[in-house]
Amino acid sequence: MRFAITPGEPAGIGPDLIIQLAQGTFSHQLVCIADPRMLQQRAKKLNLPLKLIAYDQNNHQPAIAGSLTVLDEPLPEPSVCGTANKKNAKSQLNALKRAVAGCQSGEFSALITGPMHKGIINEAGIHFTGHTEYLAELTQTKKVVMMLSAPESEHQLKVALATTHLPLSEVSQAITQQSLTEVITILNHDMKHHFGIKQPHILICGLNPHAGEDGHLGREEIETIIPVIKKLKDKGFKLDGPLPADTLFTKPYLESADAVLAMYHDQGLPVLKHVGFGQAVNVTLGLPIIRTSVDHGTAFDLAGSGKADTGSLKAALMMAVQMAEKSTTVNQNVS
Repeated sequence: MRFAITPGEPAGIGPDLIIQLAQGTFSHQLVCIADPRMLQQRAKKLNLPLKLIAYDQNNHQPAIAGSLTVLDEPLPEPSVCGTANKKNAKSQLNALKRAVAGCQSGEFSALITGPMHKGIINEAGIHFTGHTEYLAELTQTKKVVMMLSAPESEHQLKVALATTHLPLSEVSQAITQQSLTEVITILNHDMKHHFGIKQPHILICGLNPHAGEDGHLGREEIETIIPVIKKLKDKGFKLDGPLPADTLFTKPYLESADAVLAMYHDQGLPVLKHVGFGQAVNVTLGLPIIRTSVDHGTAFDLAGSGKADTGSLKAALMMAVQMAEKSTTVNQNVS
């Protein structure tokens, strides 16, 4: 298999992580879509050997340790560690476009993305709310689901979100029966098709403390969440909830679960990042392609220092491989 990887913001640690990763071996071909001159300059700054191999679609040989296959996406201006340049913003999006096109055509088995900086892209006059939304737009996907996974945690914790980057005051209105049905359906489908789980067991968080206390602490559970769970269970989904979030993330619940659906960002992700930060993976569900990413930002202060931790990128790469392999097996069984 062949995998595309994008470093994201060239002034951040994305290039460092890929160069550090290239010092080891990988059983599949990894194609970095980036400016080769930037990669060479960063490798020199890191004092790491790096032989660049120009991408040839007909050559599937994995690169050896200390080398990296590169598909040239030039930067208009040289990249400076720690200092983002809005003139280089568009090239990052071009790299994503090329990677997505390759995934859709079957040229690449999956996409692994490094961290981007939303602010500098918007300063360049390009409306950009994040990787997830941009990939949904590129693939014309109406609904996607953000899920983070901590593969090295005790229960290989996976937490998906019913809502993502919203002010807390807007969360309740954003959770409707229709939106919640769509999110759970996508989560259930992708756990089957990308993770090879025949009947995913999904735990559903309540929105309110104690899951609403039978309506005494809020009625969202009664009016929205419970009807959706009942409807989907009648269709064969294996769901439990709504469960109080303060006790759901405990061993008796998690040891039998495949995934947790949190109602909002800071309900589920603090728990996951507590057990897996630096080793966790961001996965976008619902796309027609496989996309994994690191669980951290650009870390401008570490760019070029050699101190960036590759743990999350390694985990993202391994998860992309596992998902691609599971997807191939599932599709073969279906056909």
